[in-house]
Amino acid sequence: MKHITLGAGGLHVGRIGLGLMGMSAFYSGAAQDDKASIRTIQRAIDLGVNLLDTAEMYGPYLNEELLAKAISGRRDQVVIATKFGTILHRGDGSRGLDGSPENVRLSIEGSLQRLGTDHIDLYYQHRMDPDTPIEETVGALADLISEGKVRRYGLSEAAPDIIRRAHSVHPVTALQTEYSLWSRDPEAELLPLVRELGIGFVAYSPLGRGFLTGAIRSVDQLDESDFRRSNPRFIGDNLTENLRIVEQVDAVAKEVDATPAQVALAWLLAQGNDIAPIPGTKRVERLEENVAADAITLTPAQLQALSAIPAAAGERYADMTPLGRSRS
Repeated sequence: MKHITLGAGGLHVGRIGLGLMGMSAFYSGAAQDDKASIRTIQRAIDLGVNLLDTAEMYGPYLNEELLAKAISGRRDQVVIATKFGTILHRGDGSRGLDGSPENVRLSIEGSLQRLGTDHIDLYYQHRMDPDTPIEETVGALADLISEGKVRRYGLSEAAPDIIRRAHSVHPVTALQTEYSLWSRDPEAELLPLVRELGIGFVAYSPLGRGFLTGAIRSVDQLDESDFRRSNPRFIGDNLTENLRIVEQVDAVAKEVDATPAQVALAWLLAQGNDIAPIPGTKRVERLEENVAADAITLTPAQLQALSAIPAAAGERYADMTPLGRSRS
């Protein structure tokens, strides 16, 4: 697999990473077969995938513990990316936004213990805390970097002004935000900004939460606990409208003898060498399919046709408040 450098700080990662959330939370089958998930993580490392993305909130905590088991004896082969800021460690441990320096400290110690490591390679603020100035949060992160507990930090779903202010305190290595053929919002402001500042871009949900694979035609296919059952883009008329996106992706897939998922990833990879998608899966065969997208080259005409696909119908989340957007 080809590698890229995220940010001016020189974080070298595989062109395609692996999102681990669905192994432990929010999606159908979560936390039901840890052995299969561990095999998938280990196979990913074998294939050159080194950016492994987790968060304390996934489970909560289960996903970090799962990753620790999967990388036992292979810590030096991977880039661990985890996230803080959506669990109230200063309170009762429930969900909530807290970017205070004290919460940063409490969060990192828990993640280090669960992951069985002495440092986090890329530590994201999962969502922004409106009650704590970003300068205070980044100041605490800078201290952790000085202490060696964190190598680099990033932001997830942050607005342009927040990114600039954070970067002025200590350079941001990566911004993680949803980006795919059905979530094009970052193209307006975020991508130009991170390129101006020398920040890498990590695209979560690059397959539209599985929709762009073409495998999901009804929410009836999903477990009752799967949060996509209440996601506006998967419901009613929006679902019907969004199936047209899959059909257009599938048309290109047939031209290049690939799967829709591979075409969706190939399109995203073609948007720049500073973008690292992190598709998630619990299955080795899907992982191998996703990684193979790195070898697919789309023609200018195919890229143009895909880029011309209209925006997806429906909001990205049912609840667009900051906490409602805390899943990634």
